[in-house]
Amino acid sequence: MQKSMNRALTLPVLFVVIYGSGFVGAKLGLQYSEPFTFLLLRFALAGALLALIAYLLKANWPPLKQWGWLALSGLLLQGVFSAGVFYAMWLEMKPAVTALIIALQPLLVAVLAGPYLGEHVSRSRWFGLVIGVLGVGLVVADGLAVEGITPLNLSWAVLGLVGLSVGQLIQKKHCAQMNLFSGGALQVLATVPPLLLLSLWFETAIVEWHPDLLISIFWMGVGVSIGALSVFYVMLRHQQATQVAGIFYGVPVVAALLAWPMFGEVPTPMDWLGFAIVALGILVASGGIQRYFRTPVRQ
Repeated sequence: MQKSMNRALTLPVLFVVIYGSGFVGAKLGLQYSEPFTFLLLRFALAGALLALIAYLLKANWPPLKQWGWLALSGLLLQGVFSAGVFYAMWLEMKPAVTALIIALQPLLVAVLAGPYLGEHVSRSRWFGLVIGVLGVGLVVADGLAVEGITPLNLSWAVLGLVGLSVGQLIQKKHCAQMNLFSGGALQVLATVPPLLLLSLWFETAIVEWHPDLLISIFWMGVGVSIGALSVFYVMLRHQQATQVAGIFYGVPVVAALLAWPMFGEVPTPMDWLGFAIVALGILVASGGIQRYFRTPVRQ
């Protein structure tokens, strides 16, 4: 029983640690580049590396009829989500407010998963998802500020929320069995043309090539876009969309913990309470508590 629980925890923990670190890495890199330009560099690097890996491993490329779904999933799940979140913060929305809006993603997925995927969401999972939102709210409570919210940055944040949620559902229904390297390359590269247009339209494309920017782009491109999302796709292949979505509650927790040594942002007692509630919410939403009590103890 203990071994199976450890295996079930490994991928979610790996995902939230790597993915959560991406928000810290983004904060580091956005000091030297505008958001759309930063994302363009990140996804161009990730797409090129994934295509190279697929070529070296002689991975099978998806049939042409699936390319549209792959492009749409990648564009929403990575491009729209990242662009929405990063640009909302660039427009001076507080990171805590952005995190709280994105924390609604598991609930939105749960609402849409029934009609779109035919998934049944149990009462215990709904309960766990609500607990997770409350926990995230406590984690980000210190940074919540109504005065930083405008109709424009709120629209970008909500766009990111919708992109992440709908992209996950499309990934589950149409792209779950894709090759992680060839399919991943198509998904990431689908974000490059729109981001290029956005950078040309909204930004100056001026980049300060500081070492911290290069480190940030490398980590976001390799660690997050390749590493974390490959883990995410594997989880989504074998689990319900609502179960995987609940894991996202752990992302702001990891980001807050990593910001402690990197930026000196010390967690408060309220933060630690929020961390514990988020962990409980994820455990309940994923069915971990139920599996524990239903598994017979071997003598």
